[in-house]
Amino acid sequence: MLSRQDLTDIIRGLVPETEFPEGTQLLEAVVPAEKLFSLVEKLKSDPKTAFNYLISLTAVDFLTHITVVYHLDSTEFRHLVVLKSVIADRENPTIDSITELYSTAEYFEREVFDLFGIRFNNHPNMKRLFLEDDYGHPLRKDFRDEINIIER
Repeated sequence: MLSRQDLTDIIRGLVPETEFPEGTQLLEAVVPAEKLFSLVEKLKSDPKTAFNYLISLTAVDFLTHITVVYHLDSTEFRHLVVLKSVIADRENPTIDSITELYSTAEYFEREVFDLFGIRFNNHPNMKRLFLEDDYGHPLRKDFRDEINIIER
């Protein structure tokens, strides 16, 4: 099992501009959105890291930006990492899909698209999972539904 510092060094070596917030329970790495796919691909394929399991993929709306959050696990080495990418464009939020790397990402990404409106480039079936096409994105902080009196 690699230590937190070992993983930090590996990620920093792959994407030098990665930020590592201090005081977090799990190792967190904030990676530029345009470099996320290649980083995840390398972390999965490298035998030293072997991040072979995507635990979850979600997003958080901060009103000024949206952050996509990935929890990766190595079932072989039992180490975890939380990768985050900030999307500044709230009008047209996009990031590359990792479905090619983890088949379970297909439904995670569709759920995030449905609830937050983030489009995943190169996704094999980017359509809503739960809601109707003309409904808004209810986990966005600016979401309003005047008919059902829902405000965030």
